[in-house]
Amino acid sequence: MKNTIKLEELGLLLLFSILYFNFYNGSWAFYLALFFVPDISFLSYLINKKVATIIYNFFHHKGVMAAVILIGFYLNNDLISKVGLIFMAHSCFDRMMGYGLKYFDNFDHTHLGWIGKSKSKNIA
Repeated sequence: MKNTIKLEELGLLLLFSILYFNFYNGSWAFYLALFFVPDISFLSYLINKKVATIIYNFFHHKGVMAAVILIGFYLNNDLISKVGLIFMAHSCFDRMMGYGLKYFDNFDHTHLGWIGKSKSKNIA
């Protein structure tokens, strides 16, 4: 199942990247500059684990990013749409790498399973 999810996310990563580059004439510099910006949400871990989980999940939630893309489209604002597409591509990349949305109990516990040092908790 995990390979199916990884292939699906790879396809979506390519789709959102193609939309960014072909329909919005996006630049590589802007794409690369923003691609890992959602991971800055890790800094909220300095506040506490609960806040970090909420902020991380907000910036990696595909529903939120879809809303950003649609708001940009509705407002005819290419910048908002481009940011939404880049952040959506980032979320797909993370899922492809096995990183999912976080649970409150442990930052290694994601909706796709356990990651990091806790990976051994996954049931085969």
